Amino acid sequence: MTLERAIAGIFVVVCLVYGYTAFVTMEEALLPFERNMMFLPNTLPKWLSVIGILTGLIVVIQSGPASRPEADPDEIDVRNIRQYKVGQALSLLALMAAYALLLRPIGFIAATTLFLTAGATVLGERRYLVLVPVSLFASLFIWYLVQEMLGIFLRPLPWFF
Repeated sequence: MTLERAIAGIFVVVCLVYGYTAFVTMEEALLPFERNMMFLPNTLPKWLSVIGILTGLIVVIQSGPASRPEADPDEIDVRNIRQYKVGQALSLLALMAAYALLLRPIGFIAATTLFLTAGATVLGERRYLVLVPVSLFASLFIWYLVQEMLGIFLRPLPWFF
């Protein structure tokens, strides 16, 4: 089994669980007046799960051993996994988890600024005099758009303010 098929198989399983949640669990939680609406809160999750399952199955069915004997330079070689930047990828995943955990306690602006600064540092940026102001501006701009334009409340400052 190729790596591509394995990842597509995992993707199909995740989409099946997501689809079960959308079709069964969310359907039971609908309010009586929502059942007659044309577009329900679970309509998009239903479509996403169906499209994801179909896409994953297409990848599983169509991907197979290469018909040509030479190796494709764009293909991931699992035997030489150390040549890839796995450490950076794992660091970014850890940063995403830390961002999600710190979002409420320290606020959106501080958490987003720290995430953008740390993420850019992990990826190799070393000009901190440019990086920190750009990260701060980006987090303030995103907060303003979400808070004021969309009307979605985001706690901008830490909980003790």
